[in-house]
Amino acid sequence: MAGKLMRAVQYDSYGGGAAGLKHVEVPVPTPNKDEVLLKLEATSLNPLDLRFQKGVARPFVPRKFPVIPCTDVAGEVVEVGSSVVKFKAGDKVVALLNPLIGGGLAEYAVAKESLTVPRPDEVSAAEGAGLPIAALTAHKALVDVAGIKLDGSGPHMNILVTAASGGVGHYAVQLAKLGNTHVTGTCGARNIEFVKSLGADEVLGYKTPEGASLKSPLGKKYDAVIHCARGIPWSTFEPNLSDNGKVIDLTPGPSSMCTYVLKTLTFSKKQLLPLILIPKEDKELNLLVRLVKEGKLKTMFDSKHPLSKAQDAWAKSLDGHATGKIIVEI
Repeated sequence: MAGKLMRAVQYDSYGGGAAGLKHVEVPVPTPNKDEVLLKLEATSLNPLDLRFQKGVARPFVPRKFPVIPCTDVAGEVVEVGSSVVKFKAGDKVVALLNPLIGGGLAEYAVAKESLTVPRPDEVSAAEGAGLPIAALTAHKALVDVAGIKLDGSGPHMNILVTAASGGVGHYAVQLAKLGNTHVTGTCGARNIEFVKSLGADEVLGYKTPEGASLKSPLGKKYDAVIHCARGIPWSTFEPNLSDNGKVIDLTPGPSSMCTYVLKTLTFSKKQLLPLILIPKEDKELNLLVRLVKEGKLKTMFDSKHPLSKAQDAWAKSLDGHATGKIIVEI
């Protein structure tokens, strides 16, 4: 593929929103020895992609301009690096691209072999592309931090998922229900039936008095909160937690970090735990793809857009009210 050009969407400075995205033709990337070159079929957007454009991680991400954003992709292997052993040309895969570099809004992208997994015929490209960051984050929060066992064993736990209709939230509800759990979700009024359809036992409209206070209608105290929303203070969570309850904050800001330090220093049983996803291997992503294949986990779509309309997908994501995942099909 050396010397060939591909269609891509990129931005060349911080800010600009959807209008800052530009359609270009650039060279097809060449895989390093531990990478695979993918012909992309679908890419999903995450809030992190938009935050990087806004400059929240400057000067570290992006590493340089211009940048082709997005990291969660599905496609077909067309070339492999010299040390790659798991894949060959023609294999269908799901991959998480390097977040420091991106590359997902393009016809081709390179991915590390270690963060690429096979995609069976039962899993569509769009379903697979929705998984990497969103479902991995939900999995890490529920399994590694909250201690839920997805085979249904383990002690019964009461779980609250805030913003349960969003990208991470809709996976969190489904994964939590694979465990021995009672799940309460919060969302906007228009999405209450949607969150119930994912398996939630209780759903609170966040603008209602119960939703604003996060109180369970059945009086449940939460053993873990998968906190996907923003702007809810610790004082709202604290009275709703069980004695050893944890709030796992997936979008931690300065106030979250202060609360985390305070609760740690005072040896509080109730904890606020910021979660940063740093995936290093493919085991969890393999599991998630398998759960989709088996019908135990579903990627729900807010909308799908062709690459030529990537700005529409970006604007939809910026709006902040997506129900499920926003997909760009290539």
